[in-house]
Amino acid sequence: MTEPILLRRITFIALALAIMVMLLRLAVAVLAPGGWTLWEALILLGFVGTMPWSALSAANALVGLAIRLLAKDPVAAVLPALRQAQPGPPRGRTAVAICIRNEDMDVVLPPLARLMDGLAARGMADCFALWLLSDTPAGPAAKAEEAAIRAFAVGRTDTNYRRRAINDGFKAGNVMDFLDRHAEGLDFFVCLDADSEMTPEAVLRLVAIIEADPKIAIVQQLIHGRPATAAFPRLFQFGMRHGMRAWATGQAWWQGDEGPYWGHNAIIRIVPFRDHCRLAPLPDGSRILSHDQVEATRLTAVGWKVRVLPDDTGSSEANPPTFGDFVTRDLRWAGGNMQYLALLRLPGQTWMARWQLVQAMLLFVGAPLWCAILVLAAVNALTGGGAATPTGLLVLLLLAGWLCHYAPKLAGYVELLVKPALAAVHGGRDDVLRSVAAEIAFTTLMEPARLMAQSLFMVALPFGLKVGWVPQNRADRGVSWADAARQFWPPTLAGMVLAIAFAAASPLALLLAMPVLLSLLLAIPFAVLTADAGFSAWLRREEICALPEEFPGRTG
Repeated sequence: MTEPILLRRITFIALALAIMVMLLRLAVAVLAPGGWTLWEALILLGFVGTMPWSALSAANALVGLAIRLLAKDPVAAVLPALRQAQPGPPRGRTAVAICIRNEDMDVVLPPLARLMDGLAARGMADCFALWLLSDTPAGPAAKAEEAAIRAFAVGRTDTNYRRRAINDGFKAGNVMDFLDRHAEGLDFFVCLDADSEMTPEAVLRLVAIIEADPKIAIVQQLIHGRPATAAFPRLFQFGMRHGMRAWATGQAWWQGDEGPYWGHNAIIRIVPFRDHCRLAPLPDGSRILSHDQVEATRLTAVGWKVRVLPDDTGSSEANPPTFGDFVTRDLRWAGGNMQYLALLRLPGQTWMARWQLVQAMLLFVGAPLWCAILVLAAVNALTGGGAATPTGLLVLLLLAGWLCHYAPKLAGYVELLVKPALAAVHGGRDDVLRSVAAEIAFTTLMEPARLMAQSLFMVALPFGLKVGWVPQNRADRGVSWADAARQFWPPTLAGMVLAIAFAAASPLALLLAMPVLLSLLLAIPFAVLTADAGFSAWLRREEICALPEEFPGRTG
């Protein structure tokens, strides 16, 4: 490890520890007055368990924001190979490989046409080949898929289609089968998901970066959500886009050559990936579902670099169209990430590689802890505890926790408001402020219900709940009250019970818990409203949470 990256990591750890100490001291100051009850001790223990993720979020956001505001070229500041990248035709050959399974080809193929036609128009056709890698089971869907691709391929000599008869190893197995059987003469591949889209300029930049440094195995580009018509993805991806910009910049600064891989919208060097990323089944015989982080750690463990390009220009994906679809995907990711417990003790990993796996688990481990804290707080209030709790310090603790948890988004919003050119492509500061207010209200209503759903899932996981990789809904659709009730009655019921408990304790306890309780109590109408066509149309008409891609004529 070089001295600069070691110093960066020490600095980052010191910052994160300082944030944790601040949170811990504040929590003790809130809970200690009047003596400790059993419930207060358990609340503190649960809070300590949530602090690593809170500190990580806040520290990444602070470092990322500082770089994005102070560096002349923030992206090159954390990705040196970008400065070395040479414009012009690529020296090697690259496959654009997209994994599909039971997808609507009318949605999948147009973005691929734009990409491949754009590369051909730039005289780069000989440097790229398109591969559609299907895991669609035999049947009518497979026949329709093949017919659509054959029609798409007419006049396109760069288009290749392969469908596996057996979906062994899920997506990771699909990719490795392609590399084993069809990658002869190729140097790199750009991995796409069925909902991914990349521009020719973005792909050419990735190729130039990976060719500039022969030790880079993966360059993972930042990804933003495509312009969405439905309210839920529109609101969600506005916050995600601006939060990820600060997060990824800060993370790239201290992780350096041992960065993450998110499974798509990335370029990969074929030989090391094929040699080191072949994933065996877990000890229980199941397949690794969240394969991407594991593949990254395998490469860095043997000296290859995995770098992040913290810029989302020309790199997008579609987000789930409804709250229900989002939670379903979220729980699938949670099940995949928790498999990493079985991998932490494997030999031959760097400490950073192990941290990448721990970090992926922390994303979901906090959910049951936050829900436990809420339940314990209700029990403590009902049993007479907390009578001496200083209300002002409690409010300060809640605010500090909220700020840390959402620090990446808030840092992204600060950058958006500070930089006039960036605000201009989002409609100007007034539009930005309206969108920020809408997104914060949206997240405040969504997040506790989401955490409750994660918690119930995490509690059931050790008792044999099985997780699989199933096709996800990508089409806009309304959500009926009955469907919303079937999925979100558990958080609603939990909200009712907790509201009664806090109300019985005291009006003040109910008031302090109300921001969280509202999310639980309103989970069902929230799911219906954020999929409603009329509400979605109103957001679009008012240009709330609009993205620059919706208004290509806007400039800074």
